[in-house]
This record gives sequence, structure tokens and C-alpha cells, in this order.
Amino acid sequence: MKKPAWVIDKERAKRASAAETVWLFGLHAVRDALVNPQRERLRLLVTKNAADKLADAIATSGMEPEIEDPRKFSAPLAPDSVHQGAALEVKALDWGSFEDVCASGAGAPVVVLLDRVTDPHNVGAILRSAEVFGARAVVAPRHHSAPETGALAKTASGALERQPYLRVTNLADAMLSLKKMGFTLLGLDGEAEQTLAEGLAAVGDRPVALVLGAEGPGLREKTRETCDALVRVPYAGGFGSLNVSNAAAVSLYAATVGR
Repeated sequence: MKKPAWVIDKERAKRASAAETVWLFGLHAVRDALVNPQRERLRLLVTKNAADKLADAIATSGMEPEIEDPRKFSAPLAPDSVHQGAALEVKALDWGSFEDVCASGAGAPVVVLLDRVTDPHNVGAILRSAEVFGARAVVAPRHHSAPETGALAKTASGALERQPYLRVTNLADAMLSLKKMGFTLLGLDGEAEQTLAEGLAAVGDRPVALVLGAEGPGLREKTRETCDALVRVPYAGGFGSLNVSNAAAVSLYAATVGR
């Protein structure tokens, strides 16, 4: 029996994804990936100076580093990448199913959802905050979001190795799944009538998902409609606008430490 076209396309996409690799760079990102037993590592390019600084991590990984001339660093990185003499080719991490991680994974019953946040530096900073405040996962759509890249990993400063970053096919469907798991979805919107503190007080000790949109466009209409409530971070002056990564940090603090 011939397979349907959609099945063939799905299998092809899965094979292509499995074949993709990522080049991590920078001492922090490379060190944490070297000591992460869940990370599949392929090639390690380092200068002599970087190899000395990473000696313990390299020994833990069991990898054989390729020593590079600092003037001719050959890793396929963007010219402006601050690699600090270290680059590591890896496969993307597999955190398991969205349902398992969000329903019963490690950390507080708090999840961050990102609606088309495409800047890897913002996502990296959000992963770092999510790890600090013990969130269960950061979730983003597979398309129109920042993929796992060297720039994201460097900004995350190692958090990418420890903080689940889940890419889903459809964000609205993932939001509905979270509702079925008992999560209350709070969408961050600067013009919302209710404050973040008021929204969290209404949630009480139940699981909460914080939904943040891209800077400028904010939350898409479908995303807004799927949220249980819209909340805002209050500001003292006549104008208030936070970078999305700062808004995530404030919201995570309020949802974990502040309630």
C-alpha cells in the first residue's frame, strides 16, 4: 500500500532534522555542552589557549580536539561570532515529548510560551531566566521562532544544555494541551486591564503558563484568544515597555518566587 503524501513529507522532514547539526561557540556554551551526557557531539575545534581553559571538560567528554590556528579558525561560523577560540559541532538536544516535560518534568509547574520570538539573543536570555527561576520548559513554534543556534546558546550561557526548549508544530494546539493538563494561560499584554500580580493571585497555586509575544507585534490574535487572561507588567511612569526577555524575567520571578 502506497504511503499518503503527508506521511512521506513528515518522514522526509524527520530525516532532514536528524541530519542537521549546530555549531556552538564560546567557552561557556562549549564547556557546558562537553559535559552534558545528553548532548551528541561530533567535532571540537579549539585553539591551544582555549584547549587549556577547557581541559577538564574535554577530558570529561572523551573527545579528541582539533587544534586550530587562532588566525585561521576554520569553524563555519558567522564572521562576527565571538567564538573565544572554541567551536563544537553537535546535534540538537532531544528533550522528549512536550506533554511529558510540561506535565511532569523537573522544576516548578511554570511554562513559558513564546509567540514568534525570533531573535536568538532574546530566546537565549529567556532560557537563562527560565533556568534561574526553575521553569519546567520554554515552548516555541517550530516555524517563526529562534532555532537552536550557536548565537542562542552563547547568550543562554549554558542554560540551553539544562533548560528544556521545546519546539512545537502549532502553538495554539500546545496551549490547548496545557489547559487540559491544568495550566492557566496568562498572556502578557501592555494594554491589559489586569496586572500580572492580580492574574497570578487569581491562579493561586495552580500551574501557570506565561505567554509572551514578539516585540512590536506582540501576541497574535489567535494566541490572545486562547489565553485564559491577559495581564500587564505595571510601570511607574507615563510610559512602560520592556524588552521581551526582561518581561519574561519579571514574569518568571513573580510566578515562582513572588507567589
